[in-house]
Amino acid sequence: MKKKLRSEFNPRQYMLAEDFELYYYSDLHFKSVGRHTHPYTEIYLFIEGNVDMEIEGKRFPLKPGSVLVVHPHTPHRAVIRDDAVPYRRFVFWVSERFLDALRMESEDYLYLPDLAGTKKKYIYPLPPLEFNTLQSKVFSLLETIHTGNFGRETQIGLSVRDLLLALGRMIYRQENPVRKKETVSSYQVITDYIHENLAGDLSLDTLSRELFLSKYYIAHLVQENTGISLHQYITKKRLSACIEAIQSGQGISESSLQLGFANYSGFYRAFMKEYGCPPSVYLEEYLPGNGA
Repeated sequence: MKKKLRSEFNPRQYMLAEDFELYYYSDLHFKSVGRHTHPYTEIYLFIEGNVDMEIEGKRFPLKPGSVLVVHPHTPHRAVIRDDAVPYRRFVFWVSERFLDALRMESEDYLYLPDLAGTKKKYIYPLPPLEFNTLQSKVFSLLETIHTGNFGRETQIGLSVRDLLLALGRMIYRQENPVRKKETVSSYQVITDYIHENLAGDLSLDTLSRELFLSKYYIAHLVQENTGISLHQYITKKRLSACIEAIQSGQGISESSLQLGFANYSGFYRAFMKEYGCPPSVYLEEYLPGNGA
């Protein structure tokens, strides 16, 4: 899985770049770095391993699909419980200078780092769909970093901002769940429910029962706002989520079954109709670097 984008672990705990550094590590028999601090924000996307993170003297077990944020000057270290299990993670270092510059553009980019600094909350488990989305964004950023294509620097800047904003939005929803009594548009309620339940039953009957809205109203709202039918909308969302899951390392068949397609043949037909080619061809031609 994206082996060419992996970095060999280096115990260095200082930045060489001025703005950010991004690494994809996968280690067996990992030798822990001792307790340390650094003057930059550290964000982990934890994929796999039997690991605790010790932060300010307290241990937190890491679960796959978790985001970990360590604020500058916060003592921490990884503690390996079983070094025979691969310790797989993305490590994203962001300098204070760069975050200050982003803050001038929008406070939204810094929601997650600021939250870690003010609330001393460090670990955020994410649903598989959201974590797959993040992995896809990270892999795309890594691929851009490792290429010399036209517009590379501009794309890197956009991708870093997109990643920080996506992280912030996901954690914001966790920290600020929408209450049923709050004023939210019915269309947003419908689309949020679909996004959060792509792997489950999204029949019109189920949506009507769960959202307390009439079937006609649901179908009409989606058609009016998207220009396509509810079924088409759900299929497009599921296909997009499948692509992100595949980019994050899951198999094509496994991803399709996990995201609500009854069988692979149904997924294949939907993919062909949407993209005009088989999944394997699309991944090879339109998502370069997707191979192991």
